Amino acid sequence: MAGEDDFRGEPEPRGGGRSRLLLAGVLAALFAAMLGYRVLHAGRLEETALFYVGLPAAIALTVVFAARPRSAAGVATATTAVGLALAGPLLDEGVVCLVVAAPLFLGVAALVGWLADRARGGPSTLALAPVLALACLDGAASGGALASWPEHDAATAVRTVAAEPGRVAAALAAEPAYEQPPGGLLALGFPRPLSAAGTGLDLGDERLVRFTPRRSLGPGAEPEPRSMALRVTESESRPDGGRAVFTVTADTTLARWLDLERAEVRWRARPGGGTELAWTLHYRRTYDPGWYFGPIQRYAAGEAAGYLAAEFAALAAGPAHPVRR
Repeated sequence: MAGEDDFRGEPEPRGGGRSRLLLAGVLAALFAAMLGYRVLHAGRLEETALFYVGLPAAIALTVVFAARPRSAAGVATATTAVGLALAGPLLDEGVVCLVVAAPLFLGVAALVGWLADRARGGPSTLALAPVLALACLDGAASGGALASWPEHDAATAVRTVAAEPGRVAAALAAEPAYEQPPGGLLALGFPRPLSAAGTGLDLGDERLVRFTPRRSLGPGAEPEPRSMALRVTESESRPDGGRAVFTVTADTTLARWLDLERAEVRWRARPGGGTELAWTLHYRRTYDPGWYFGPIQRYAAGEAAGYLAAEFAALAAGPAHPVRR
């Protein structure tokens, strides 16, 4: 039976030689990550599992084979963390995605490093290659054949309003103030709505919502305005409630995180008084792997729906807002 030394190959360098080899391996891993990002960006694959799973796996494997550290898991994780820290200041608002994706990056790097520590390049490590390949291809197959989470999804938030359905309908038809800042995950740096133009709940009525501008770290860069345009495509109103669908017709705000398709609002009188108000956001997930980003984007969409429900509930409970046609 082969001994443990048979898997280690040549004796590892000591002292300064080991440090130089480790530094070279770390630099090689970071260079491989930069090159991999360029290739994926050129192929418009930077939002796929090839980026979020394949890239940290490539960093870990580069460290393992180039530096042969005593603890591949530790060095691979540290190298990935350094790469994330260096990339953060260059991404501006994209740092939100970096923070959300950091556990996935670090987890994949640690897993690959741990397996390398366990097997030292033996058959057990090679047996994992198909699993990593499938994880990297999640959602990338034609027609989403390998998708692990629905591409189209929705999130709903419900609030009870201390007002009659007519007051709720009037608030929905008016221009919202967006006075309260978003909380929770949305407070990390997601765009915040500032104002909205347009009123009414009739078919064809439109809204233009303006958000906080996008800021860049480039020299002399000016803030870039962002907005979302919506149109009422379905509407019904009754004394005891109603429903309206706002379809997104243009979006320069959320396209970097998800593809928001439409917002649906329903309201109905409650037996004990007041009105139940429910907002549902329908969207298409744009990030893979779905098993990781699917729950996160659904949670973020739920937070956004809750923010809208709270804003319009407060508007309905306040002074009356006449519906302008």
